[in-house]
Amino acid sequence: MSPDDAGEGAGETKVCLGVIASPHGVHGRCRIKTFTAEPEAIGDYGPVETAKGSFALKVTGTGKGEGIVIAELEGVTRREQAEALRGLELYVPREKLGVPETGDGEEEAFFHADLVGLEAWATDGKLLGRVIAVHDFGAGDLLEIEQPNGKAELLPFTKDNVPEVKLAEGRLIADPPAGLFEPDKPRAKKRRRSPRAKAKAEAQKAEAGAEAGKAPGDG
Repeated sequence: MSPDDAGEGAGETKVCLGVIASPHGVHGRCRIKTFTAEPEAIGDYGPVETAKGSFALKVTGTGKGEGIVIAELEGVTRREQAEALRGLELYVPREKLGVPETGDGEEEAFFHADLVGLEAWATDGKLLGRVIAVHDFGAGDLLEIEQPNGKAELLPFTKDNVPEVKLAEGRLIADPPAGLFEPDKPRAKKRRRSPRAKAKAEAQKAEAGAEAGKAPGDG
């Protein structure tokens, strides 16, 4: 049973706060890619739940890369243990995040972590993919959306590009700029000649060369 499914029968919603990227050092610490607005805040919500059980998490520092922290997980003391957790998603019950502040109270409020895992649908009803991360490189929030073909696109998280976020339905509606999420153009296939056709063409070429090399009056 995945963390997404855990507690579903009781109506409990879980939010993914990050994913274990790799081991760090030899004493079991992990590099974690966070989905929280403040990376260090991933340790503020109590134990994290995973497909391999629950772990108390303590942030010990920041790592190289946007949104990366170094953390200790309770009971993980060796690099081999941390390596076995690579790729593991970290969840907490949604209620632990509290209620996000909103300016006017008219629109649904949410945390960055709420967006991770949502399906992204275009305004014309086409499935664009799934939100796998939220980034901020200094010029505004970007949604990283993994498409059904496995490729990822970065969509600026603006009202124009994302007019609706429907947390209860597990999706958002996107109206991306032209050029994003367009299918790859198929390459024109080069027609291959059969061995017989290739040999015939070479013979014709050789014959033409021989004819061109004859002196006037030969033949």
